[in-house]
Amino acid sequence: MTSSASPGEQSLVDAPLVARTVAVDVARLDALGSLLDLLPAEHPVSWLRRGEGLVGWGRAAWVRTTGTTRFSDATKWWDETTARAVVRDEIEEPGTGLVCFGTFAFADEPGDSVLQVPSVVVGRRGDRAWLTVVGRGTLEPLGDHLSPAEPPAAPVDVTFADGSLNSEQWMSAVADAVRRIGGGDLEKVVLARDLIASTVEDVDVRWPLQRLAAAYPMCWTFHVDGMFGATPEMLVRRERGLVTSRVLAGTIRRTGDDERDLALAATLARSSKDLEEHEYAVRSVADALEPHCSSMNVPETPFVLHLPNVMHLASDVAGVVHDAQTVSSLDLAESLHPSAAVGGTPAHEATALITEIERMDRGRYAGPVGWMDASGDGEWGIALRSGAVEGRTVRLFAGCGIVADSDPEAELAEAQAKFVPVRDSLSD
Repeated sequence: MTSSASPGEQSLVDAPLVARTVAVDVARLDALGSLLDLLPAEHPVSWLRRGEGLVGWGRAAWVRTTGTTRFSDATKWWDETTARAVVRDEIEEPGTGLVCFGTFAFADEPGDSVLQVPSVVVGRRGDRAWLTVVGRGTLEPLGDHLSPAEPPAAPVDVTFADGSLNSEQWMSAVADAVRRIGGGDLEKVVLARDLIASTVEDVDVRWPLQRLAAAYPMCWTFHVDGMFGATPEMLVRRERGLVTSRVLAGTIRRTGDDERDLALAATLARSSKDLEEHEYAVRSVADALEPHCSSMNVPETPFVLHLPNVMHLASDVAGVVHDAQTVSSLDLAESLHPSAAVGGTPAHEATALITEIERMDRGRYAGPVGWMDASGDGEWGIALRSGAVEGRTVRLFAGCGIVADSDPEAELAEAQAKFVPVRDSLSD
């Protein structure tokens, strides 16, 4: 586990965090148009759906973790940080008081994971809104943080190139996976591919965030430490003893024709290939959550989730946790990761095959991303429909669930459809 304090900063870093949360007039936020308009360019974070959620900026504290203990090391750091913190919370809702945002690597190696405590957080839920300011060792003035920031500039001269594998190579990997599944090595594996976007100037991540939030309001628009996207999949939400997980597996591309899309939705709902893929994903989530729940509701059949570019088979698994005092939302996310929706079944065999034939480092793609408060409540999505921005480069990701009767060309078309949200968000 690593933190980023230099020796000269150590005395300041050793001081406890001091946080204050106050109510904000919702009408004032409404006048802004979007919470994303508040974000400055320096260390922005976001977790928004349908205009509600959390945004923040600055870094009051943060930690980087790696390897097999990346989740437990982050949890230990957060427990120690919150235990020493001084908090004045006038709202006492999930997401108020001291809050961290996190993004975690998909695999044990390589890659790093991050928890970040912003200096300022603005949140909204229904008719309630709040502002949290965080300092070190002293109560920071509330100030006026509810004014629009300087707007981001559009990426300049964006070009795209294949990542680790081109289309033909990736279809060959899919065909190889189908052969392995047919031979009984495993039941399902999720294979991903990447696309590299390059620009002539550094990318301001707030530009794609604003476009994703506008185009995909039913998804969770997120950004933490360079990892951004609009995910349709909630890995786990824990709130006051209730836990939920939205499972997506089984996809079909939309045509833009409403009647045709309704027919395609019916086809998806009857597809044996997609229903099989979905069943594996739901089973993996239910099995991971069951040890932590006194009761659970696991739907027998999925529904079809309609998004602007694709449709998914979806199931909402819910339960009542019995160990909320000792198991946080991040702990639950660790127990769920990687689900069959992003890894495969059985998990160990699928992960090994991914490492062997995918031929790329996923980084934080398909890893947990989200937020958690001091009580352990929080929301952790899966970093899908996502990209990683670093300077003038954005690495885009898309993945597909492969089962016994998967067709490589159809899977390639599905992956191309999943690139669309982030790819379009980088255009002017």
